Amino acid sequence: MPPGPRLPKLVQTLGFVLAPRQFLGACQRRYGGAVTLSTAFDGTFVMVFDPELVRQVFQGSGDGLHAGEANVLLEPFVGKRSVLLLDGDEHLRQRRLLLPAFHGRQLSRYEEVIRRAADAEIDGWPLEQPFALLPSMRALTLHVILQAVFGFEPGPAELELAERLRELLEPIGQPRSVLLLYRLARARVRRDSPELRRFLAGREAVDRLLRAEIGRRRELSDDELEARDDVLSALLLARDEDGGALTDDEIRDELMTLLLAGHETTANGLAWAFDLLLHDPEVLARARAGDDAYLDAVAKEALRVRPVIPAIGRVVRERPFQLGSWSIPVGIEINPSIRVIHGRADLYPQPASFRPERFLGDDAPDTYTWLPFGGGTRRCLGASFAALEMRMVLRRVLERAELRPASRKLERVQLRMIALAPRDGTRVIADRVRAADEVVSR
Repeated sequence: MPPGPRLPKLVQTLGFVLAPRQFLGACQRRYGGAVTLSTAFDGTFVMVFDPELVRQVFQGSGDGLHAGEANVLLEPFVGKRSVLLLDGDEHLRQRRLLLPAFHGRQLSRYEEVIRRAADAEIDGWPLEQPFALLPSMRALTLHVILQAVFGFEPGPAELELAERLRELLEPIGQPRSVLLLYRLARARVRRDSPELRRFLAGREAVDRLLRAEIGRRRELSDDELEARDDVLSALLLARDEDGGALTDDEIRDELMTLLLAGHETTANGLAWAFDLLLHDPEVLARARAGDDAYLDAVAKEALRVRPVIPAIGRVVRERPFQLGSWSIPVGIEINPSIRVIHGRADLYPQPASFRPERFLGDDAPDTYTWLPFGGGTRRCLGASFAALEMRMVLRRVLERAELRPASRKLERVQLRMIALAPRDGTRVIADRVRAADEVVSR
């Protein structure tokens, strides 16, 4: 096992909770590429800070390294059949069925949905008074998910599902939500507790709407499903190599997975991008005149400086895993630290600086030094979708609105659910908002 601090478990837990960036940074400087840690939540585990060790983890066998087992915290929300919770052959089957919906020609079909959702949010912004941008980004990404993934058109059905989803997400979107998810996943919440009753009632309300829509959609012919552009219809048509289709339970769990992965995380990523952008006049000026490549670089650099997910996990199974010179025993979780790797000065000179040009040259960061979407066979299926959405929203906001930060200081980081969010929601002031029909988007 890699070396690690001999601090009591409680002290290490407090390090993670109160000052994770400083605590892990100190561990990386003292112990090097990997460190063995122990907290009240995770027991003993290994954090990885070195790109070469990350490469070994990402290239490891899916049978020997279980990412699904490491994501068990999400089971109460996304369900047991989510691609996030599956391992081995089951995971590969689900991944193959889901992948076509997020690549190639299919992505271009979502562009108008994203633009309309952005315009709807921009139209509602107040002028010349501070407001938090994060709630607006959440509403925007939720509408995109409901229309692009679930296939709802604007109207009563979309509004009802959006309201039920907000009610379900609200309690697990608070700073203490990790503790609630931890207790739910391990059945440590009393069956008669108010928080469990609220969560289960919220989940049942969402499930009822989702299953009703799945049932309605199954009544359509294949030709009718093929004529639609949404992911739900694509999932109903998907077949594996043996001709097998996804069950209703599998489709429900994948829809909930796409909601979590494509809604909350993207909203946080956009809020961070605007926080960084509005505090850097030079980058902002170039972004306003920039092409797609520069806007993509802005999004990538924002996800580097302010990663939405702090780490990813793999649980060792079958046999000990060789990680560098160490042998990691079966049952131990290995966690590549996105936050620490993104902040290494040897990989990113002046790592605290917001410099999108890092991603424009031939020496742009690779898949083992830039990790917001994970890597290997577990790389986020919606990475291309998220990149498209971030680029289009950045462009549309910069085209239509003149924003400035409400504070001279950058936002502080706060853990909400499994994501790192701006503590005050990225407060901004809109000095001017142009009408949508005054702007021709490039």
